[in-house]
Amino acid sequence: MTGSQPNALARTVRQFFSTHLPSVRGVSRHTIASYRYALILLLRFLATAHNWSVADLDLADIEAEEVIAFLDDLEHARHHTVATRNVRLAALHAFFRYVAASEPAQLARSQRILHIPFKRADHRSMDYLEYAELQAVLEAVDRSTAAGRRDYALLATMFNTGARVQEILDLRTCELHLDTPFQVRLFGKGRKERVCPLWPQTATLLRELCTERQLDLRAAVPIFVNQRRQPLTRFGVCYILGKYLKRAQATVPSLQGKRLHPHSMRHSTAVHLLKSGLDLSTIGQWLGHASVNTTNKYATIDLDLKRQALAQADSPATESLAGWRNDATILEWLESL
Repeated sequence: MTGSQPNALARTVRQFFSTHLPSVRGVSRHTIASYRYALILLLRFLATAHNWSVADLDLADIEAEEVIAFLDDLEHARHHTVATRNVRLAALHAFFRYVAASEPAQLARSQRILHIPFKRADHRSMDYLEYAELQAVLEAVDRSTAAGRRDYALLATMFNTGARVQEILDLRTCELHLDTPFQVRLFGKGRKERVCPLWPQTATLLRELCTERQLDLRAAVPIFVNQRRQPLTRFGVCYILGKYLKRAQATVPSLQGKRLHPHSMRHSTAVHLLKSGLDLSTIGQWLGHASVNTTNKYATIDLDLKRQALAQADSPATESLAGWRNDATILEWLESL
């Protein structure tokens, strides 16, 4: 605990967020916001634990044991998932890597914090909707209202592009190409740019929405806004998806128990493309995956594809047990699989 003069923590935090992240590393504003929120949560937790003001905290007051206690508090008191816990820890690791380099006196303390491991999480099955289920969700939209027409275009664009929710929220009119060839320019993680083709139906919906709102397609104007003409938020998109899923559940029994959130729309796009015959490499480029390993997971989740593979394979249960009595037969059978 230090006095009222600026201390090492205040100085390092200012340099980390004002210079290191935007100028040296060149990270996006979303990454900066995520790191900032993680550090705010940690500092508030430490101030409460010590019964101090946040302004009284210094780097010497942050030990690995306290960071672990903070992470446990996120899980058990704030009910965050293990995945969210790991996101917060990643942000703290980034900060203390900078501390280790810029404050040599804090090297040992920083190394102890950097050695805090990420926590393994249970992997739940991937949420996605079949094509007919997504059609039912779209049919649940009342397109007689302006809000309904916006929602319909939003859902159609999300499914067409498989875009991350932030990519959709950041979409501007100047990034649309609504003449042949229909396409949209998206900016993903790490400010990576990719061009995604649009189905003619999606291009028509976006053109009609822009015409209704009298938007200039050459301007950098947000496409999807709320009633106050402000850009939609993640929470707003989640609300819209949940609303139409609930409506569709009344008529489509298979939707009962399913979730529809922004990333499940992305998963639904990937599965639909896979069923349509696109190879995994093309799907990865469509979705903006940096690694093919990220795309490979879709090859394992679709039940229809698994059933097709099962139908093409012979069941070993049909083999006669009498043929298993010598090593040569067993090896021949194994080699034939």
